[in-house]
Amino acid sequence: MKLTFLNRTSLIAFALSSIATAAAGGSDETITGARPRTPIQHVVIIFQENISFDHYFGTYPHAANPRGQPPFHAADDTPTVNGLTGALLVQNPNSAQPLRLDRSQAITCDQDHDYLHEQQAMNHGLMDKFVEFTEVSDPNCNDGIEHLVMGYYDGNTVTALWNYAQHFAMSDNSYNTVFGPSTPGALNLVAGQTHPATVVRPPITMSDVIDDTIIGDPRPGLDDCVPSDRGTVSMGGRNVGDLLNDHDLTWGWFQGGFAPTDRSPDGTAVCGSSHEHAGVMVLDYIPHHEPFQYYESTRNPHHLPPSNVDMIGHTDQANHQYDLADFWSAVDNGNMPQVSYLKAPGYQDGHAGYSDPLNEQTFLVETLNRLQQRPEWRHTAVFIAYDDSDGWYDHAMPPIVSQSQTERDGLSGPGLCGSTKAPYGGRCGYGPRLPLLLVSPWAKRNFVDHRTTDQSSLLRFIEDNWQLGRLENSSDDLAGSVNGMFDFDDGPRRDRLFLDPSTGLVRRH
Repeated sequence: MKLTFLNRTSLIAFALSSIATAAAGGSDETITGARPRTPIQHVVIIFQENISFDHYFGTYPHAANPRGQPPFHAADDTPTVNGLTGALLVQNPNSAQPLRLDRSQAITCDQDHDYLHEQQAMNHGLMDKFVEFTEVSDPNCNDGIEHLVMGYYDGNTVTALWNYAQHFAMSDNSYNTVFGPSTPGALNLVAGQTHPATVVRPPITMSDVIDDTIIGDPRPGLDDCVPSDRGTVSMGGRNVGDLLNDHDLTWGWFQGGFAPTDRSPDGTAVCGSSHEHAGVMVLDYIPHHEPFQYYESTRNPHHLPPSNVDMIGHTDQANHQYDLADFWSAVDNGNMPQVSYLKAPGYQDGHAGYSDPLNEQTFLVETLNRLQQRPEWRHTAVFIAYDDSDGWYDHAMPPIVSQSQTERDGLSGPGLCGSTKAPYGGRCGYGPRLPLLLVSPWAKRNFVDHRTTDQSSLLRFIEDNWQLGRLENSSDDLAGSVNGMFDFDDGPRRDRLFLDPSTGLVRRH
């Protein structure tokens, strides 16, 4: 990949906007480390849970618009996506047809997103075995919906996301770096690698780790908030946090519920913050969604707070791992980190079973409404990305760039994901297609990018933007570029988009 260089017009715009930001008390006066190669001085990645592209955008930009639901009407020049059209909707090769879910069906069961089962659902690329391998049938939370795995929402439920796509940029060709659940997705986001893993505390099964490669959800070793009966692992190698530290750049992972609610007599952190969802209390902090806790160099095992607000983003006892509230403390204090990963509390992360699209929408809209009011906004890029597909149906067969042959593979036959021998197993990928959106003053307007990317493409953007170099044995070297979603020639745009957190409808533009 070759990073887009700025022409004379965009350089002038970049310089003028930098002057304006500094005058407004923005971040230009406090930038540390390497200067960015683009106008983007702040990258924010909102990393959500368990959604396939078709599950949220299969019929984009066409919504059913039934009476009583927030309406969505696409602009006339809206580009099409590789979605569910024609025969895919009415003569689907699966044993059940896709079905539209509306706002009254926002609460559903979690589907099966096991590393092997997702491969088997794709069935040699025929994409026709989702009902057999990734559906979870549970009348207690599916409200009698049959073949729920084939369900999809449209712009009357995920209204905010469709409106962000209308006004900014999205991709319809972005993939999970490998198959499997949350932890591999999170690790690929920050390191482009799920190997090598070392067992810290058993039990660990082949569903979690195979060939010293993480394919499941083992918990991070030495995190106080992991229950004592759960197996844990640690990761070798380096991650993007190490690169950012090497270049004296400010950064942090900010997760809901990370701050302890109490401490045991021995000082062990207790993460008891929770919220109600569908009559059940859901813990805000979910340890296996926090990738930096798997690495000795970047973990904060005792969930220590930052030493003071001025140190958020810098290296101190928190070691760049924070509660979500710390992000806003830093922003309000005028020291927004150069790279920030935001993780919603569990009930708002979009994961079926304990979250839903409407709670997720509230989190996304409130976050973006607040960010757009900041002077730093003119130099900010916000990516909305996802960790895995949850097993939800998506019709697009991913390109297979990494092969594997283990007992837990089955894409092209029992024990097979391709026939080329890999140095180690458990890295079959790319995996399922996922949503990816860019919300930024520098984003192309109402644009769909068709170029192939994966989760580690966001890692690569950070590396290239600040000239950090590459991580060893990482998929960052193969990752496609997200630069096509930006317009560095005519930006930054002066318009901002404020949505209603409940309905997702445009409140002010």
